[in-house]
Amino acid sequence: SVRELTSRVLAVVQAWLAAPDVDSRLVVVTRGAVAAGGTAVTDPVASAVWGLVRAAQSENPDRIVLLDLDPAAAGGLEEVLGGVLMTGEPQLAVRGETLSVPRLARAGERPAPSAVFGPDGTVLVSGAGALGGLVARHLVERHGVRHLVLASRRGLDAEGAKDLVADLTALGADVSMAACDLSDRDQVAALLAAVPAEHPLTGVVHTAGVLDDGVIGTLTEEKLARVFAPKVDAVRHLDELTRDLDLGAFVVYSSASGVLGAAGQGNYAAANAFLDGLMASRQAAGLPGVSLAWGLWELATEMIAHLGGVDKARMSRGGVLPITAAEGMDLFDAALASGQPQLVPVKLDLREVRAGAKHGGAIPPLLRGLVRVGRQQAKTASAGDGELVRRLAGLAAAEQEALLVELVRERAAAVLGHGGAEGVPAEMAFKDAGFDSLTSVELRNRLREGTGLKLPATLVFDYPTPLVLARHLRAELGVSEDALSLVQAKIEDVESLLGGLRLDDSTKSSITLRLQGLVAMCNGVLDSGGTATAADQLEAASADEVLEFIHDELGLV
Repeated sequence: SVRELTSRVLAVVQAWLAAPDVDSRLVVVTRGAVAAGGTAVTDPVASAVWGLVRAAQSENPDRIVLLDLDPAAAGGLEEVLGGVLMTGEPQLAVRGETLSVPRLARAGERPAPSAVFGPDGTVLVSGAGALGGLVARHLVERHGVRHLVLASRRGLDAEGAKDLVADLTALGADVSMAACDLSDRDQVAALLAAVPAEHPLTGVVHTAGVLDDGVIGTLTEEKLARVFAPKVDAVRHLDELTRDLDLGAFVVYSSASGVLGAAGQGNYAAANAFLDGLMASRQAAGLPGVSLAWGLWELATEMIAHLGGVDKARMSRGGVLPITAAEGMDLFDAALASGQPQLVPVKLDLREVRAGAKHGGAIPPLLRGLVRVGRQQAKTASAGDGELVRRLAGLAAAEQEALLVELVRERAAAVLGHGGAEGVPAEMAFKDAGFDSLTSVELRNRLREGTGLKLPATLVFDYPTPLVLARHLRAELGVSEDALSLVQAKIEDVESLLGGLRLDDSTKSSITLRLQGLVAMCNGVLDSGGTATAADQLEAASADEVLEFIHDELGLV
């Protein structure tokens, strides 16, 4: 089953991430879990694995690779594994001799609305929350639907249910509100059997869902089961029990978390990725099916009621903006007319995504088709080229610590949505500043980008204040206050300054004389040191003397 396979993969991923070898990579292999190269999804159960692992990848960059093999070919892993790992891509699909990677692309021109709902048939809307009520009103007002079955666990006892029925009735619709546990196959069968023959079921719109968030390391089978029930179980029953009916539409509300891999929502991402895969397989079988992987709604839904300021700040940094009710229903209509099995109705501010890349973030691979960045921006923030280590090498121990403390505080403040580092004092415990397991993982990832270090998910708990964490980073970076590093750093400063100046002949002569004096001094040090290396002689002979000379002659210390 979907839950059994997802649970097994979750256990493997958890064990892998808990192991001490942070330099290793796990490759999770599926077959037919995603559509690629013109092929359809053949294994929607494996699609759920992709949702789960995408969330794990978001929490643990560069640790896990997703690989989907060609369902039309046997074997194939040994032949492609080396090439897959060399790409550096986190998600790939093999079809024939082609490697494909997922990228979000604009849906293109909006097609003309199509008439998939009619006044004579019955439409089932499952989930009577804010989103279910919104689409029910839309179906009546915009599409002329006159027969509705609204199904939810509590039926008319659900909050706002009676008002919704009254509103729809006033608009001219015949509305039946049913109390039904959609995760129970027998209850779903009874619900469908109750639809009158004179107004047969012609459409299904499933909007139900619940959250039970947690980072990958904290997910349990119980958390999977709770989230899967209204998504995976309900839609499987609706799919299987309506296959013999003449439906004009079968629409499921999925989530962008299953596509983008939302950190802290591995179970929810898995459930929604299954819906995406199932709708793709329905369309391939000639049945109606469309999965809408919604982004953030402006509407006050139960699904977003738990979001706090930190959560909203994180989504904003990711460029995700809330969709209004009117925008959402326009996108709903466009999706129905598109004929596509899966669309991602999400409102993105790509400027925020670019800005995040400039301040220690990284462009998610899935968005690289939409966000173009320069080569320097695409690099991890100052870590890949050793810039941070070079900066530290030219500083005294206290200055090194101060720089790293500031780095930690700035990244911590950004994660919490503060305007500046002053919101996170150097000796304040991260937990007192407002960090939880998810924000701790995000801070770890930002520090990983900024330092180039492989850091554990427990980093913030192991080193509980910015000061303690900065001292740990300094030790891991291997920087020290040795005289040779100080001298070399100052010489690099000289090179940098001279490279950017236009000098007249007189100034050139003056600087040349000073530099020749420095060379003479270095030669004197080397001559006095026997056969030792130049670095050993320079460091051991006279650090203070060399630094004093640079100060006197060049004014750089």
